[in-house]
Amino acid sequence: MPAEPAGSGHDLLLRLSHVSKAYPVDEKPSARLRALFPALFRGESKLFWALRDVSFELRRGESLGIVGANGSGKSTLLQIAAGILRPTEGSVEANGRMAGLLELGSGFNPEFTGRQNVQLSASLHGLSARQTAERFEQIVAFADIGDFLNQPVKTYSSGMLMRLAFAVSIHVDADILLVDEALAVGDIAFRQRCMHRIHEMRERGLSILFVSHSSEDVRAISDRCLWLEQGSVQALGTTDGVVGQYLASMTARDAAMIASEAAAQTVRAPFIAPDLAPPAAFSGHRFGDGRVTISGATFLLETGPQQTCQQPVLRHGDIVTVRVSFRVHQPLAAPIAGFMVRDGQGRCVFSSNTSREGFQMPPLVAGDHMSVEFVWTMPRLAPATYGLTLAVSDGRLDKYVICDWAYDFLSFSVAPGDEPAFGWIGLECEVDVKMLGARPVADEPHCLS
Repeated sequence: MPAEPAGSGHDLLLRLSHVSKAYPVDEKPSARLRALFPALFRGESKLFWALRDVSFELRRGESLGIVGANGSGKSTLLQIAAGILRPTEGSVEANGRMAGLLELGSGFNPEFTGRQNVQLSASLHGLSARQTAERFEQIVAFADIGDFLNQPVKTYSSGMLMRLAFAVSIHVDADILLVDEALAVGDIAFRQRCMHRIHEMRERGLSILFVSHSSEDVRAISDRCLWLEQGSVQALGTTDGVVGQYLASMTARDAAMIASEAAAQTVRAPFIAPDLAPPAAFSGHRFGDGRVTISGATFLLETGPQQTCQQPVLRHGDIVTVRVSFRVHQPLAAPIAGFMVRDGQGRCVFSSNTSREGFQMPPLVAGDHMSVEFVWTMPRLAPATYGLTLAVSDGRLDKYVICDWAYDFLSFSVAPGDEPAFGWIGLECEVDVKMLGARPVADEPHCLS
């Protein structure tokens, strides 16, 4: 894949140019010497190429997500960017301070306490003893590991290690933060704190190189995305587009899981439902194994006579009906249709599907044209524009194959008014205050007769 156009200026923090990384796979002990000193040996050693001709740039304030299957070279790429590994071919140009969460506990001495490792890690990141002392309380407060701070880190769980490592990394004034699946081991509350802090730091100019198997995390953090497959770049571009291509590829690999069940369905005449037009504003970002195509969708609004609309303005308490139509190209044994409401950063606000709501759809055959309606009462949402992602899958809730997943197929807006005081959704909450125990009664004045 050709390199990106060369950049200039102080905003360029990282550039990888035609980077490749090879490891010897010879079984003989001389293989490593052959790899280190090829001029001293005749013949060619057997090599495994973990990376092949990877090029990209990272600028100040930009976030680049990296996706790919296990063994595709993602972690190797981050280690080369961090300077831990040297590329076999190509070059790396880095400007500015880096902080990395590459492997849990990397850079920590297992015999040292958490306190000692904070001081050690901060010094490795370039902080002076005085700077570390000034930030120590902030680091400890963010990590929130309690008395374990004074215990050897070899006694820590993986989540505690991640807490401490992340807390150090965000307090060392790094220009680039390298993250390799570290957030996957954190509890939900701490992950939310981390994501919130990452967005704050991005607004102040932090650049991020982020590896994750969570497509939603990649979307929430990344401006662009790089897809690696067997060490080579498959795609580099907008996050939604690249993640969609990656997930489509993964889905195609898994499609055979229930194909035999679908092929055994009884042949019948196709069912034809009224068709809906696809929205003009749909970006086209979708993935799936191609057995189904979501062909159209619309909102049905109960404002007097029922009206259709593809970009309505909704308010708290509105009864919302979304009608979705899809065409079936190959049999589905156990179809599931669903939707997801996402905010502007790609985070799921709420979602549901036919199976979760207790509705079992019948098996479908090629030629069926189906229509499904979802009805809900609008919760109290923060004023913003939200995307409605639609999907059809085949299987069960715990094991299924995506047939078509269309990102932000429709959208709607929430106008200012009755929005929540904080967060995405305003909870329907009743308050009841009861006094426990008797209220003390003040001494009343006595009358003397």
